[in-house]
Amino acid sequence: MIKTWNLFIILLLFPAFIFSQQQSTRLVSKKDSLMPGMSTSIPFTLENHSAENKTYEILVTTSSPLITPILAKGEFQMAAHETSVYLVPLRIAAETSQGNYSVMLNITDPAHGISFTKASTITISGNRNISLTALNSPEFIRAGETIRASFLLKNNGNIPEDIILESKNAVIDGDFSLVLDPNESKVITIHKITNPELKQNEFQNLNLSVYSKGNSKEDQSVYASTQVISVKPSENDIYHRLPVALSLSFIGMQNMGIYNDGFQGEIYGKGTLDKDNKNQIEFRAVTHNPVELNTFTQYEEYFFNYKRNNFFIHLGDKTYSSSYLTEFARYGRGAEIRYDFNKVSVGGFYNHPRFFRDIKDEFNFYSAFKIRKQSEISVGYLYKTPRKGEMRYSDVRLDSDAHLPYAKGKFKISGNINLSGEAAYSTTKQTEGTAYMVQADAAFEKFNGSLMYVRASPEFAGYFTNTNTFNGNAYYKISKKLGAFVNYTQDVKNFQRDTLFLAAPYRKYFQYGLQYKYLSNGSVILTNGYQKYQDRLEPRQFDYYERFFKVSIDQKMGIFQLNLEGQFGKTDNYLIGFTGNSSFYSANLSFQKFSTSFNVFGSYAISSRYQLQNQKQLYYGARIYSRFSDKTSLSIFYQNNYMPEEYFKDRNLFELLFHQQLFPGNELDLSGRYSLQRGEIGDKDFIFSLRYTWRPNIPVQKTAEYISLSGNVSNLGIKKIEGIRLMLGSYLSVTDKDGNYSFKNVIPGDYFIEIDRSTTDINDISTLNFPAALSLSNKENIFNFGLTTAANVQGHIQFLEAEDKNQTALTELLTQKKKKESIIIEASSKDQTYRKICFIGEDFDFTYLRPGDWTVKVYRNGLDKRYKVSNDKFQFTLQPSETKKIRINVVKQQIEIKYQQESLKVGYNEIKKKK
Repeated sequence: MIKTWNLFIILLLFPAFIFSQQQSTRLVSKKDSLMPGMSTSIPFTLENHSAENKTYEILVTTSSPLITPILAKGEFQMAAHETSVYLVPLRIAAETSQGNYSVMLNITDPAHGISFTKASTITISGNRNISLTALNSPEFIRAGETIRASFLLKNNGNIPEDIILESKNAVIDGDFSLVLDPNESKVITIHKITNPELKQNEFQNLNLSVYSKGNSKEDQSVYASTQVISVKPSENDIYHRLPVALSLSFIGMQNMGIYNDGFQGEIYGKGTLDKDNKNQIEFRAVTHNPVELNTFTQYEEYFFNYKRNNFFIHLGDKTYSSSYLTEFARYGRGAEIRYDFNKVSVGGFYNHPRFFRDIKDEFNFYSAFKIRKQSEISVGYLYKTPRKGEMRYSDVRLDSDAHLPYAKGKFKISGNINLSGEAAYSTTKQTEGTAYMVQADAAFEKFNGSLMYVRASPEFAGYFTNTNTFNGNAYYKISKKLGAFVNYTQDVKNFQRDTLFLAAPYRKYFQYGLQYKYLSNGSVILTNGYQKYQDRLEPRQFDYYERFFKVSIDQKMGIFQLNLEGQFGKTDNYLIGFTGNSSFYSANLSFQKFSTSFNVFGSYAISSRYQLQNQKQLYYGARIYSRFSDKTSLSIFYQNNYMPEEYFKDRNLFELLFHQQLFPGNELDLSGRYSLQRGEIGDKDFIFSLRYTWRPNIPVQKTAEYISLSGNVSNLGIKKIEGIRLMLGSYLSVTDKDGNYSFKNVIPGDYFIEIDRSTTDINDISTLNFPAALSLSNKENIFNFGLTTAANVQGHIQFLEAEDKNQTALTELLTQKKKKESIIIEASSKDQTYRKICFIGEDFDFTYLRPGDWTVKVYRNGLDKRYKVSNDKFQFTLQPSETKKIRINVVKQQIEIKYQQESLKVGYNEIKKKK
């Protein structure tokens, strides 16, 4: 017969008898994997060796108050010579710590006054369970204010946890680590200061991550999202504008003892003429340079280009190029046009070279055909006309008009291999020539490399003449830390470069080596090889062949990046005619601190490359770049000298650059330099510049019309409705005596309308949630709302003791713990939610609530299972100025148990032993 009794704790599984014929076999109970928060039964084997039936009195005790017997007292009857198993039902509290505990069975024979005790050891397993929950964070905040978010961290396991706190984008209030005992919780708060210069509204997510010390892989991350409202929003323009920069520079230069100065103007623009960005233009105009032309000053330049869909046109100065072999790069003044069809492109250009006097004019026509997405074939024709009766500037001069047909292509063979090549033919009245070029690139998981071969006949009238050169490099990744490489480079000897700058030295070198990454932030490179350097200018400053071995070490140490290099070689000096040793030692140290980057470098050489054998040279310098703010920066550079191999170019010995944004769209730049001009070894020149730039951004298309926003603020029981200030982005409005307001000449877009709380009473609250998001697109927009008086909720959490004489120990335990127990109380309406952690026996409140329908819910927050919240949900309607009182009762949990009256009997047969 099955009955249901409503009792606090009654479990009738006692007595349970397991009878056996002999005690040859024991009932095995698994007592070494018990989990906290569970109920279990512990078996004790009892034997009656006497010849009479007996009745025993049983008292169960444990070594911990967190492990409680469900039936602490009882009686047990045993027949003569009987062996039985007595089951002791236990409840293990969720906060029971990991370890070994004792369960004692105190047995008394009242008929004979004999008492004895049996004990059993149980093992409680460890249970790790950390929970992290977002509590509160503001829904909106103004730029420049601080976002504060709170999270509830709780140890739901039975092991003390040493917890590490981390946040990628916020500051943690308090310590970065803490220890939580089992069932202990703590509120963690983080904060982040928002940028007051934020130009547009945006969401910001604050992150909190927690993990147990030594167990970082099992971390938990929770985010709190807040929308930041810009207080200085960028003005959304009703015009589409073209970025334009106009600048005026005053430049002065001391050049070989002669001083010159003057003004130089520039206008530059790049952008589109319509909001769909279909008509793209770029233009530049730079007036005449008042000083000697060098790398650090701009030369006179004028150009304009236009692009729309598949059409492109360029008028003016640029570097024109037909193909690698025929005309690789020729700066001049001319025009270029191109049109792209589906797979075919046609185009051409005219160029009048500015810095190469041997050519008067160039005409080029070409057509390209796309085979696949990354493969195409092009054919073209280049026509050159020479200048007549003028000085010869290059090694090979055209004797007449030159005709150069050519064909080139690039092909993607596979996902790892690319091939390209070109073939060209030239003819003049007296000569004919050919040239071709092939190139291959390969990139695999462990191997990558490239090869290039160029050959041009002595009579070829293209960019290269009488050239035969090969270049290649390869790298193989042997392992994660070890790699091998080989490089071969040979410069072309005869090419028709522009005369604006001098030619770099002729180089021919071969090197191979190993790269070993001994740390994640450190590596060493060992290189062996040879190199040949020959000065192209006359008189030559160097001409040598050198075999060398080089060691290079790169190491990052904290904020410091260090590079050390040493090179040892044997040099054949063809310029003077001797052989000697050459060694070089260099160091480079860089780091960043306080928004400033520092770089210090130096090298020492004992060389036989130049005029003297074992010539000693010392080079050193430094660079400092500091960004004081988004508007101000400073750069300083110094180097005492340069190696002779670099004298073909302009070189800075000292440089100072200062940039300052005066106000938006207006900038000032100051620069000063001591430099060595190209081709100079020791004569230093000084050049300075003061430059002012204005960026007006010219309107080119009107994209929208101004709109308006108006409305009324209703008085729903407050003292005054006049003089309330409303904010819409950077727009302001104040209500009149009837509560009317309006915003005029507003740019269409998404906004937040806000109330300045300083212009309302402290308890005034809007009928709608503020800040309110508005999307304004109509010519006239209306937004109405009201102001009323805020309501409040106050309450108390009460702990109710239950009377049960049989549960005295449990009551004492819960009474000791009740001050540590907490619950989460949530108050929510249709558009607002607030949460608080409240402790049992304390008061709580929710203030400044909008009148209307509210729901208060109670969440257990890991409340002990033996507690019960009798009323966990309240629903009510708040009236203006009302203070609602509620009481939350926490009582002991009553358990509804179904039990079986009859005893549970388990029998088993004896297994006979084999003879």
